Amino acid sequence: MKLLVFLSDWRRTEDTLERLKADTMGIVLVGNGIYHAVVKEGKKDSPVLATKGAKFYALSDDLDCRGYAADKVNSKVKVVSYGDIVDLIMKDYEKTAWL
Repeated sequence: MKLLVFLSDWRRTEDTLERLKADTMGIVLVGNGIYHAVVKEGKKDSPVLATKGAKFYALSDDLDCRGYAADKVNSKVKVVSYGDIVDLIMKDYEKTAWL
């Protein structure tokens, strides 16, 4: 199964992500979830970005409205538009989930 997970919160969710089973997983950081892509705690990346085998995406509009530029995003994360997310849902992933 190809699963696209929308993560909209800054709270710790790596335990939940580890329990999700998918052959392919994409994680879209939206809303306050974008902080996983830009904030370091103790000079370390968010543990969410250590999710094994996942591809990471951050919504550009949510970065912009929180005052972050694309060049501040972790290199593991691809910045995407709403149109890109629609393409991911329609072309690349079979199921979606929201955390």
